[in-house]
Amino acid sequence: QVQLVESGGGLVQAGGSLRLSCAASGRTFTRYAMGWFRQAPGKERESVARISWSGGTTYYADSVKGRFTISRDNAKNTVYLQMNNLKPEDTAVYYCAPVLGTQNLLGSWGQGTQVTVSS
Repeated sequence: QVQLVESGGGLVQAGGSLRLSCAASGRTFTRYAMGWFRQAPGKERESVARISWSGGTTYYADSVKGRFTISRDNAKNTVYLQMNNLKPEDTAVYYCAPVLGTQNLLGSWGQGTQVTVSS
């Protein structure tokens, strides 16, 4: 059974940093592009960043460009999201998934990790 476990969220003041991790088990995703998504209360889930299977190509939403960095360690089957200069509008539950473009290839979501940024 495929399992993606997101971790690393928490409460941080505006301007602070967090590093999220997404560990995959039950299946290797080393040949898939991976993406981070987020969903704020009352809003639709949105794509935040994605990375090619090799790690050589990355894409970011305009709202996080220059502040967030996505990376991966295929040996550990883990994807990371380094978030710097956090803003209150970054408050959301963050999820990861294997992607094709911005589409979740799994069709389902893990439990996510809560990020709360206080002003």
